Amino acid sequence: MSSHPPPPRLLDQVRQHVRYRHYSIRTEQAYVHWVRTFIRFHDLRHPADLGGDAVQQFLRWLANDQRASISTHQQALSALLFLYQAVLGQPVPWLGDIARPKRQARLPVVLSQDEVARVLGALPDDHRLFGQLLYGTGLRLPEGLRLRVKDIDFRQRAIIVREGKGGKDRVVMLPATLEEPLRRQLAAAHAVWSEDRAQRVPGVFLPHALERKYPRAPESWSWFWVFPQATLAEDPRTPGLVRRHHQHEQNFQRAFKRALQAAGIAKPASPHTLRHSFATHLLLAGYDIRTVQELLGHSDVSTTMIYTHVLNLGGGAVRSPVDSLGELGAPAIPAPTAGEASAAPGRQHQASGLAVRRVSGPPSPQPPSAGTSPAGTRRPGTGPARPAGPARPAR
Repeated sequence: MSSHPPPPRLLDQVRQHVRYRHYSIRTEQAYVHWVRTFIRFHDLRHPADLGGDAVQQFLRWLANDQRASISTHQQALSALLFLYQAVLGQPVPWLGDIARPKRQARLPVVLSQDEVARVLGALPDDHRLFGQLLYGTGLRLPEGLRLRVKDIDFRQRAIIVREGKGGKDRVVMLPATLEEPLRRQLAAAHAVWSEDRAQRVPGVFLPHALERKYPRAPESWSWFWVFPQATLAEDPRTPGLVRRHHQHEQNFQRAFKRALQAAGIAKPASPHTLRHSFATHLLLAGYDIRTVQELLGHSDVSTTMIYTHVLNLGGGAVRSPVDSLGELGAPAIPAPTAGEASAAPGRQHQASGLAVRRVSGPPSPQPPSAGTSPAGTRRPGTGPARPAGPARPAR
């Protein structure tokens, strides 16, 4: 009698279905996290024994007790729907009863060119080049970290982004000012690669089945990381396999946060802000929005249009009416009281002439000149009136 292997655990089934659909590693980690949190919330009960009421109870807990954002709420709901529909294969007649919050459009945080220069200057030496690359090319943080040696084309001055967001490839420019620093970075990465080959460290990760199709490719220089991690780590999809990975996202995120504080910038910026600043500054320089759309890798130009709204900050260059008041809109200087004047009689001599006049009261009005009224109109019987000139345009 043959014994059948036990069925995989629920979380392993989630991973298998995610990989079957070729979702990214970040989607896999997020879905596993929310399924695990959902199970623990219901005291380790199996989701197959739960239903729509349990899902709504969990989502209400996220919104009310945890005060989760709309994007977090949507991500948790997507993970639970994937669990019931794709993994468990159960119908979801309660789907129409689930509230789906809609995320409102938000204007991205954008740094000025002076602020970008201050932040990049405050980055440590081992992170400054990567920050310049994000701002100079508009790459997302994971796209920059996953760059391979073969993706840098110095002859064409181009950088090829492989499998960006949505699995799409695109080509961005290679900034001329970063060409020499990138060559030095590749030389440092080559030293790490040579040490790994000398110590027979397993090769780097290759997507899909390329490692089986090209067995020597993981150990080749062309597939090595442009920004390798200093230490070895376990492969997240192959337990027990220790290899060289690219730098971790949190390393640059923490360095960027410290640089933001050192530069004295109070904006809630993140490494992704460099991408927003890249697009906004290109539009300010006069480049058309279609070019910016291709460089950013947006499928729809409406996504790129958000940066045109950033250009209209400040009321669309409309001048505020308070600016036309001039000095009349400035707050008056308070006059010293009688006690302060007697305690410090020399203060009045040190005060400005404007303050002294305000203490003694406003100047007496000048008498109107002959032939005019206080309102500036001609009195009757004082001579012929001057012909009216052309009307002044209203401001």
